[in-house]
Amino acid sequence: MGTASAIPTKTRNHASIVLKIYDRTVLFDCGEGTQKQIMEAQVSPMKIDDIYITHLHGDHILGLPGIIQSLAFRGRTRPLNIYGPQGISELITHIKNLGYYTISYELMVHEIEGDDVVIYQQNNFLIRAMKMKHTITNYAYKIEEIKQPKFLRDKAIELGVPPGPLFGKLQDGNPVIIDGHEILPEQVLGPPRSGVKLVYSGDTIPQENMIYFAKDVNVLIHEATFSNEYKEKAIENGHTIAEDAALIAKNANVQQLILTHLSNRYTSSETLEKEAKAIFENTVYAEDMMTIIVENNKPVKIINNMNNQV
Repeated sequence: MGTASAIPTKTRNHASIVLKIYDRTVLFDCGEGTQKQIMEAQVSPMKIDDIYITHLHGDHILGLPGIIQSLAFRGRTRPLNIYGPQGISELITHIKNLGYYTISYELMVHEIEGDDVVIYQQNNFLIRAMKMKHTITNYAYKIEEIKQPKFLRDKAIELGVPPGPLFGKLQDGNPVIIDGHEILPEQVLGPPRSGVKLVYSGDTIPQENMIYFAKDVNVLIHEATFSNEYKEKAIENGHTIAEDAALIAKNANVQQLILTHLSNRYTSSETLEKEAKAIFENTVYAEDMMTIIVENNKPVKIINNMNNQV
């Protein structure tokens, strides 16, 4: 939804990413103008289940008041979950008291504690947060698909388990009794399977722990605010240059690197992308409205919606 840094441009909005995974629609960061970008992308704001904020700088949060108010005007009744670093609760309290309107739904605010923690989990995926290093507290987020082990149907039948409800119990991890004998799930389940994994950095200087956090992920979305010539400025302001983001991607063995958070001093991301690709070939610099399709055991598909290029 947005790929600019502190100051938006005519072609780049403030930071925001929409993730659709299974039955949930999730928003990462919510910069100014995000709700208009969402409408442009034909994503219903009413379908947003959760919002994850990396840090409390304005270019990542100033879209929150508008979305929160608009959802109330639209008649939302189900809760909205908002996750973020310490201070997010106070921010949402101020937003609720901003202007004259009534919120018709519950805002469930979750302040993240710890350096590396699972903050959300359901049957199909989990979301983990890891503290990075910026000028204020910033969390990177990792989305991990949970793939159930393959059910060995023939092995279950061989052990005397009849097809039907008992198959489901075993698949869910529960033992069953057949003719007085206990059949354990591990007897009829294959080895663990790896699902899709994606990491979003938020704002950060280059971090060794990002290599660990993003190890073998399908997609790493990493900030790259500046090119090589502004490396000192990048570190001073708590940011990363494109080359260093590429080194992280290479060392972490990621499948695809997506760079974002471009400084408004650049009219084009071409220089940053070129510097990164010299180190890690599978790199693109994100554009607003870019769509990324990630499926297990398939190449990452990138669609630039501005000119429909793949």
